Amino acid sequence: MQTCSICNAVSPDEAKACSNCGADLSEFSNTATARKRFLSNPRVNLIRFIVMDDACPACQELEGTYQKTTMPVLPVKACSHENGCRCFYIPYLEEIYP
Repeated sequence: MQTCSICNAVSPDEAKACSNCGADLSEFSNTATARKRFLSNPRVNLIRFIVMDDACPACQELEGTYQKTTMPVLPVKACSHENGCRCFYIPYLEEIYP
């Protein structure tokens, strides 16, 4: 499931637009906005791609640490979990404080 960062409505993984406000989820889902923030943050060096314990095989295959420019896009297109993709990102920071 995707959560809209504008209105907090939840839409299915395959939805292109928010079911409530119509926002483009490739740009305004919570994971898309997090991805943009991590890419633009010079203190973020690596991204840990986290999957749930009961994740589908497609998501389990992607679990790991990535350079921020190569991190997988969420939701995982091939995800087959009955509740949709529940993966998320955790950034590794070069510096904690400026």
